[in-house]
Amino acid sequence: MPRSFAMMRWAVVDAAVDRLISRTGLHALKALAVLSELPADKYAGAGMIAQEIQAPQNYLGKLLQSLSREGLVQSQKGMGGGFRMAKDPRTTSLYDVLEPIEQISRWSGCFLGRERCSCSDPCSVHAKWKATREHYLNFLKTTYLSDLADLADLTDLADKH
Repeated sequence: MPRSFAMMRWAVVDAAVDRLISRTGLHALKALAVLSELPADKYAGAGMIAQEIQAPQNYLGKLLQSLSREGLVQSQKGMGGGFRMAKDPRTTSLYDVLEPIEQISRWSGCFLGRERCSCSDPCSVHAKWKATREHYLNFLKTTYLSDLADLADLTDLADKH
């Protein structure tokens, strides 16, 4: 895959999620999007994935091992080994990938940090934060790794024209 395609592909994703998730979360999504494109019986090494998504190899290897412990990827040592998806990318949501890294579920507290904030005793931004949080969580729970692969296909198609 030409380097310019990889750079363009991930620039689109980077721009879309800038500041919403950590760099580690973004690398996890990118790595799993790459693994999602592999045939089910194939493995990819951390070095190849790191080059594709422009991430440090050692860092990515540790991240993929962490995702393996979460049951999102399978790892195999030795010749022909590496990493592959453990679950179907069409049913693996962005939430499934990000929750172990970002602990997004902890976003249930008050945006302003109040100890007691609820619908019956709201802070000044409670309703807006609640709606934003619910929309964001819904997006993560209903967007799947296969959708990121589709984005790559669209970028590839645009690159050819």
